[in-house]
Amino acid sequence: MPRRKPGAVRADRPEARDLRAGCVSPALDRYRSFLRQPGRWLYLPWPDCPCSDPVEARDDLEAALRALPRRARAELRRIIAPLDDDFRRRTLPDPAASSLSRWHASAWWRQRLHER
Repeated sequence: MPRRKPGAVRADRPEARDLRAGCVSPALDRYRSFLRQPGRWLYLPWPDCPCSDPVEARDDLEAALRALPRRARAELRRIIAPLDDDFRRRTLPDPAASSLSRWHASAWWRQRLHER
């Protein structure tokens, strides 16, 4: 049986299909627009729609980081790192986040305070 090309193997993964659909650029735009807000402190909104949620955008970016090949992943990580630093600096930790589901605990950006 002939060996499959690496691109063909990656194309079978759901994340790879999402990347082809162009999820990285819109997610990066949503993440950046949240961080462009004025003020020292930012609180995560309780969104009516995931299309404007910065946490969902960061989830999409993390999925892209897992799915991309090494060189592209390093480049995207280089773009995201200063945004993550700004996000951490301008949001506050949620003390109740550790009592939430394990899924929330695994993503540091989901452990930040939301608007009240």
